[in-house]
Amino acid sequence: MHAARQHGVTAVGVTLSRKQAELAEKRVAEAGLGDVVEIRLQDYRDVHDGPYDAISSIGMFEHVGLSQVKEYFDRVHSVLRPEGRFMNHAIGRPPGFKHSRVARRGFIDRYVFPDGELHEVGTIVSAIQEAGFEVRHLESLREHYALTLRAWVANLESNWDAAVAEAGLARARIWRLYMAGSALNFEAGHTQIHQVLATRPDGGVSGMPLRPRFE
Repeated sequence: MHAARQHGVTAVGVTLSRKQAELAEKRVAEAGLGDVVEIRLQDYRDVHDGPYDAISSIGMFEHVGLSQVKEYFDRVHSVLRPEGRFMNHAIGRPPGFKHSRVARRGFIDRYVFPDGELHEVGTIVSAIQEAGFEVRHLESLREHYALTLRAWVANLESNWDAAVAEAGLARARIWRLYMAGSALNFEAGHTQIHQVLATRPDGGVSGMPLRPRFE
């Protein structure tokens, strides 16, 4: 919606969550952007149209799984036009962790992100480039995300009664504990988050300016 409103793009949003799709469609309609923003209840592996000028993946890569990483990046590459841009935004772990998968039967696995996997960013950069992309920029948002989580906790606590009325006491307590603990993890460097910007080069032409400005 922001890209359509501020930059004049025609956008497609893809999600597996029916509730997320319904809410997004409602917000798009209320904003009067229904002619330029399309929301699909669809698996990314079923996206066959395009080619797209740019693709961003935000907050879903943690659910792809290491065994599917190659298929994931290959699919993105196949629907992106030559010189197109791809931005992958994902929570990860620093080197040294034995397993990428969130601990089975742990708090996060049971109540928040079942079957989630967090990968080291170097592994992801290599996988992106092996799919035919050229990585152009990498940014860590670890400290920013810790601050964001603390703001979310503050918002939840300041609207506690309304949150409990809508979601129930158990769910509200789960998310308060999860977000507070996650803020500490990001601050301590036990959890990371990176944005990786890549392009699909065309005969060596990246489509990127020599001195890009990221604002």
